[in-house]
Amino acid sequence: MTGPQPKPWIAEIHAYVPGKSAGKDGRPLVKLSANENPLGTSPKALAARAQAVVPSLYPDPDSNALRAAIGKVHGVDPARIICGTGSGELLSVAASAYAGPGDEILYVRYGFSLYDIAARRCGATPVVAPDNDYGTDVDALLAMVNEKTRLVFVANPNNPTGSFTPRAELARLHAGLPADVLLVIDQAYAEYVAPEDDDGGLALAEEHGNVLVTRTFSKGYGLAGERVGWGTAAPGVIDVLNRIRGPFNLSNSAQATALAAVEDQAFVTHSREHNAAERKRFVAAIEAMGNHGIRAVPSEANFVLLLFAGKLTGEAAYNGLAERGTITRWLPGQGLPHGLRITIGTAEQMDVIAAGLREMAEAAQ
Repeated sequence: MTGPQPKPWIAEIHAYVPGKSAGKDGRPLVKLSANENPLGTSPKALAARAQAVVPSLYPDPDSNALRAAIGKVHGVDPARIICGTGSGELLSVAASAYAGPGDEILYVRYGFSLYDIAARRCGATPVVAPDNDYGTDVDALLAMVNEKTRLVFVANPNNPTGSFTPRAELARLHAGLPADVLLVIDQAYAEYVAPEDDDGGLALAEEHGNVLVTRTFSKGYGLAGERVGWGTAAPGVIDVLNRIRGPFNLSNSAQATALAAVEDQAFVTHSREHNAAERKRFVAAIEAMGNHGIRAVPSEANFVLLLFAGKLTGEAAYNGLAERGTITRWLPGQGLPHGLRITIGTAEQMDVIAAGLREMAEAAQ
């Protein structure tokens, strides 16, 4: 064989598969497959974005103004904040910084698919702990920690299941980890959690030297297209991550738009309240269908995972909804061929999905 050859662990990576936006025939569909914000983006953020294009000048390499604004909202020292090209960049550089060949990176079954990629790209071995009814099992995670463990990834709320680990359990997980194991708490969906249910992740990151919390502007802020994320940890961890993140990783447009977005917390609150109301209404509609073998996994995120155990299968439901004009996320590649992850959209969109599922479930009997 001639030509450059990748490292063997790179060849084992299955590329990340994003949510689709069209049907098999290429027809555009209502996209409820990628957990984007159905309310769009804050008008204030859009206005800032329109005035921010300076293509001839490099952006601030350290995103200083944005970090200061994030710190003000969350009560975090900006010096303990790092910005990334989405939180995905930060998840990947954390793995690369603290793990490599011979090391292990641990996460829960049905966790975010990027964790496997982040582990393999640095040559580490991904290790998957058993779940607890599609949620994080703290005891199972702790039981699998050994001298090779370097990172533990926990998404809270979890993607793709929507399950939530409460504050006491997250603290118990951290307390059970060795000091040289980095706990990465992926809070991509934190803006959809009621403030009184905060999982305490930011406090753990402030108090301990082995906790990294990551967040994104892609969900609650409605800035998926700008690719903005941030994280917070002890100064030593932030210093390490800054050494290997991309230089000038946030464009002028991304920084200005995110800055205006973080200063418009009223939009974030509106997004959270809309999501909570429509999620509750959609789950009630599913439960009202009766004995059709469709279960909604309890969710604290802006999506619901439906599990199909009756005559209507997950694949059939996915195809049937696509025929009716909506694309959702079927998950056989993540071990959930019986699962369908559905983003919470507008009231009208959720009514269409609920009606379509009822129609298909009744026809399948």
